[in-house]
Amino acid sequence: MASFSISAPPACCGFRLAATKCIRSSLVHLKSKSAHFSDSTPLPLSFSSPSTPQELGINKRGNSRSSFAQAAAVKQFTGSLTRAEGLRFAVVVARFNEIVTKPLLEGALDTFRKYSVRDEDIDVVWVPGSFEIGVVAERLGKSQKYQAILCIGAVIRGDTTHYDAVANSAASGVLSAGINSGVPCIFGVLTCDNMDQALNRAGGKSGNKGAEAALTAVSWYIFN
Repeated sequence: MASFSISAPPACCGFRLAATKCIRSSLVHLKSKSAHFSDSTPLPLSFSSPSTPQELGINKRGNSRSSFAQAAAVKQFTGSLTRAEGLRFAVVVARFNEIVTKPLLEGALDTFRKYSVRDEDIDVVWVPGSFEIGVVAERLGKSQKYQAILCIGAVIRGDTTHYDAVANSAASGVLSAGINSGVPCIFGVLTCDNMDQALNRAGGKSGNKGAEAALTAVSWYIFN
């Protein structure tokens, strides 16, 4: 880029004439410089863009590769909810808040039967409360007798922080049981603010979370 500067005119009586000549000279020089460029003259621009067909994502037929075609080559695994005949499951149930946990258990057992799980292939173990679920679930998992362990309980908030301690311990206990045993441990423990919320999720208007947990357990068998 050319730069131009206009010097100050001399302080004399011919000020206007000298200034005019100086401006005209600068304009002529600028016009001669800009004449080298026209609207049709291509400018040497450089962009960082793909230039080969492979970089552009074009195959030999000239079609752009589809992301759907790439996704079709990815292996996907999903659990089957058709039949679970011959599979074994264990259910660990907390006796505390039995008014809630018993309907949850009944919902789970009914779902197992719907998917051809025989009663003799289901073992139910009762524990005092949700805090103890993780320990028993891990021991059952390490026995390698079951395809999955279903953990059922109900923790309802009270006036103290005891609720937080039990709910957190139950969740981490079930998670650790699955990791340490290598057998899926399904978290079916309700953590509710009041009894109405718990009953609504134990066969009430919000469904039966025990039945939903049993569906999860059945769908896991494809990985075992």
